Amino acid sequence: MSLSVRGVTLLFCHVLLFSLFSRCKVADLPQLPKTPPVPATFAGEADTLSMGDLIWEDFFNDPFLLTLIDSALQNNLDLLAAAQRIKVAQAEYRLRRGALLPSARVNVAANLGTVVNPNLVNDPDVDQSANNIAQNYFVGFQSSWEADLWGRLRLRREAAYLRFMASEKGQHLLITNLVADVARLYYELLGLDNELSTIEQNVEFQETALELVQIQKIGGRATELAVQQFQAQLLRTKSLAFVTRQEIIEVENEINSLLGRYPQPIARGTSILEQSLPDVVRAGVPSSLLLRRPDIREAELALAATQADVAAARKAFFPSLVLSPFVGMNATELSLLVQPEAFAVGMLAGLTAPIFQQNQLRAGFDRASAETLEAYYNYRQVVITGHQEVVTNLRRAENYRAAYELRQEEAEVLKAAVETSNALFTAGYANYLEIITAQARVLEAELSVVDTRKEIFVSLINLYRALGGGWK
Repeated sequence: MSLSVRGVTLLFCHVLLFSLFSRCKVADLPQLPKTPPVPATFAGEADTLSMGDLIWEDFFNDPFLLTLIDSALQNNLDLLAAAQRIKVAQAEYRLRRGALLPSARVNVAANLGTVVNPNLVNDPDVDQSANNIAQNYFVGFQSSWEADLWGRLRLRREAAYLRFMASEKGQHLLITNLVADVARLYYELLGLDNELSTIEQNVEFQETALELVQIQKIGGRATELAVQQFQAQLLRTKSLAFVTRQEIIEVENEINSLLGRYPQPIARGTSILEQSLPDVVRAGVPSSLLLRRPDIREAELALAATQADVAAARKAFFPSLVLSPFVGMNATELSLLVQPEAFAVGMLAGLTAPIFQQNQLRAGFDRASAETLEAYYNYRQVVITGHQEVVTNLRRAENYRAAYELRQEEAEVLKAAVETSNALFTAGYANYLEIITAQARVLEAELSVVDTRKEIFVSLINLYRALGGGWK
């Protein structure tokens, strides 16, 4: 059957009455706390330019490192999995978008039942078996469409779209962290190479010192205790070389894991002491982080999605209208389906209002409200953490630069002290303990120089990541 104009009018009048009744019982949307403004600068740095705007090919200049990063972006398994998560979110969005459109299907139906007519039960002239059979057959097309009167389905679609966008930002965050991790491990590997070289050079120096003290013992100018002390120091230094070689293997394997491949040697460039550093570090202004840093954008989109969920959960309290048009052949007997008179076209309408599901709908609304507040606090925390990371690594890079210069001077002074102690020991003006102490301190100082140089690179890489660089 088809709906008349009067029927449609009455239907919408009922919809309005149901909506007014439902609105009286629907809770208000949760009010989020006021968000305090972000600071105007990073610890007084007011430069509007930021090295976070640089693409990673321009930020790093070691060709071996660039090759490793490119391979990681192509083959990293976590990144490949993230791409599939984006496809899942995209499919969810298409599902939500499809809910706004009518659904159509081919329907072949036969309804058979019995009808008892008390006026004909005892009539001997009526075939009782035929009298009690009711038949209805339909072949045609049926459609179903929920009229989104209050925008609930549109809000669900909006939430799905925002989560799809957030999944893309999550992939950008993964790229940023991947680029930073590969670069950090690469410079750590260069640092270990230099440490191993330093240890091997000190092994040669200590072997020379051991030979010298052995000669001194033969000449009666040194004791067996002195020989043992020099020998023990040499053995310890040699053991450090094996420990460093193991650390090199472990770092190489970490890089290979990020590149999605089995263990193999990592090609690298010049020494970490010869690698160039940026002359000027630019952090920009904090407000730029809100647009550039992927995890902040991801948290912001997640918050917006939960707000859409809350609004949709609130709309669920209102009645829904489902329209079901149909067209096809309908008859009470199977043989009549082919007759022109069996053609039927019309529309069914159903109006449902949640009356006994109030507790269930209220629970869904309360859950969505709590998730919104959770997403809001998470967004606030991500913004604060991002600002802190920038300030920490900005100052860290500056302080390690200053420490590096001082430790270079310290190493040069201690190298000179070793030469002086050797000369004094040969002349009989210094004992073996002074030589051993000088050699141990110079090794420690040279390793500290390398470690400090590495920390400068790590600080700059972390600052680059904290500024949202690396995903473009």
